[in-house]
Amino acid sequence: MPNIVGVLVIEDIGKEIGTARKAQGLRQTDLAARSGVSRATIDALENGRASDIGYSRLARILAVLGLELRLGPAASRRPTLDELLEERGENA
Repeated sequence: MPNIVGVLVIEDIGKEIGTARKAQGLRQTDLAARSGVSRATIDALENGRASDIGYSRLARILAVLGLELRLGPAASRRPTLDELLEERGENA
């Protein structure tokens, strides 16, 4: 699945979830228990196999990890490096 500029696909979201989980020292079973989502779903999400996870389950997982999804207007052009760094809170 292509990655549209500025839009994360579910595979990217899953990778971010896995990174955040590991950084917090959580096992998949820990995240599953805290979010009320099965460990198999966590594994599928982190490995790009959960294309139909649904918002409520995804939101519970993100909440446990202290993450959130953000919406914004679609970009009509590719962002500059400075814009991307500013969005991440980094200085160019």
